[in-house]
Amino acid sequence: MEFKENYNIDDLLEIMKILRSENGCVWDREQNHASIRVSLIEEAYEAAEAIDLNNMEMLEEELGDVLLQVVFHARMQEEVGGFNFDDVCDGICKKMILRHPHVFGDVKVANSGEVLANWDEIKKLEKGQKSTRQTLEGVSKALPALMRAEKVYGKAAKAGCGCKDPADALKELRAKLDVLEAEVSAGRDGGKETGDFLFAAAGLFKTLGVDAEEQLAAKCDRFIEEF
Repeated sequence: MEFKENYNIDDLLEIMKILRSENGCVWDREQNHASIRVSLIEEAYEAAEAIDLNNMEMLEEELGDVLLQVVFHARMQEEVGGFNFDDVCDGICKKMILRHPHVFGDVKVANSGEVLANWDEIKKLEKGQKSTRQTLEGVSKALPALMRAEKVYGKAAKAGCGCKDPADALKELRAKLDVLEAEVSAGRDGGKETGDFLFAAAGLFKTLGVDAEEQLAAKCDRFIEEF
């Protein structure tokens, strides 16, 4: 690989090919999708931290790390005759075109709310989701639990199950707290009830339009500073 002043995506693909080759890096050759799974998550969170800090220099670097993970996974699949990086690009391009009919088609929208509604409906068709349960099951189980709870609650509320009004969501949260308090008072650990309470809390955040994950992270920071 020649040294250059500037590199592009083709260079990154070639570098990964070399690293995974017989004469490449022993560590890179030993990896599989499962072994570097955590790296993809960590790099995504570090990119998110750069956004939170409004640090564009950091964001540039972290986005490169995220891209490396994409290239890494694609290369491993290409080696066994599966998809490659071009297939990944092809798939996401087709998805973006299909899910933006108001840009690449003749669908008319009045606002971003209608854009999101169209996105959800198109996604359901793509995934073959014909019931609310299938839609709820489509929420990734790999998400942080609080984030997953918000998404599940929000989709259920759209289908008429759950609270859409913050006042009702607050009443539900209080009711779950009463049940949890009764369990604890009775000397039980209240494990299931704790889950019910947290899910109701996620529902309240959803009805308020507040990102629970973000607010909890901010509280952790404030707690550390106060401590």
